[in-house]
Amino acid sequence: MDKIEGSNKPKVQWVDITEENNGQRIDNFLITRLKGVPKSKIYRIIRKGEVRVNKGRVNNRYKLEIGDIVRVPPVRVAVRENEVDLQPTLKYSLEHEIIFEDEVLVVLNKPSGFAVHGGSGINSGVIEAFRALRPEAKFLELAHRLDKDTSGCLLVAKKRSALKKLHDFFRGDGVKKTYLALLVGEWGRKKQQVVVPLLKSSGKGGERMVKVNQAGKYAETSFKRLKKYKGFTLVEASPKTGRTHQIRVHLASIGYPIL
Repeated sequence: MDKIEGSNKPKVQWVDITEENNGQRIDNFLITRLKGVPKSKIYRIIRKGEVRVNKGRVNNRYKLEIGDIVRVPPVRVAVRENEVDLQPTLKYSLEHEIIFEDEVLVVLNKPSGFAVHGGSGINSGVIEAFRALRPEAKFLELAHRLDKDTSGCLLVAKKRSALKKLHDFFRGDGVKKTYLALLVGEWGRKKQQVVVPLLKSSGKGGERMVKVNQAGKYAETSFKRLKKYKGFTLVEASPKTGRTHQIRVHLASIGYPIL
């Protein structure tokens, strides 16, 4: 049970760790608990020793265990729920286009044009909007990510145990991802395997940039032509690795950029 120390606000909290947070990193625990607090501030209070586990200092990589007692220092939360950007298209999708849901998992139909989470100049994303629509939910966390301009299935865990299991699936061979892409140009081949290393960097505005570079990381994508149109081609893409913007950059590198 959570305990509060002192009478002035904000207040110190003492949190007993249960099965729900067992194995979670302390930084991720605080990011979830202190919604609206910048990540830089969370890492700073850990580094300064204001966050304690069993009365001792820990680093941001510490993994919580059942029975741990976490001291959460008084931190002001600057972002209010009404600051979440609930755009009509996203709100409709989150309310009416849920593909699957049970007691541990939600599969959302993420529309194109929405980031999955806030950050890098974006006040809020799909997960923040979903939490705002379900304020009664104790736990809603992304199991993976999709690019802002990519539509498709987005998995959200409703329990810590489900999130850990989904992460195991994504790290191993438990998930097969398939994408549809409409390309500029008439692709003559029926199938093609693209193995090109990708290097990630940041632009002046903080945006993520990815380009083909031999100094980059190994990246592999399988493509299958589904239909040819006049000047365009519809393909199925199956990434074997999970690099940022992998499908887009691979296609551009062979002369068939995504429309």
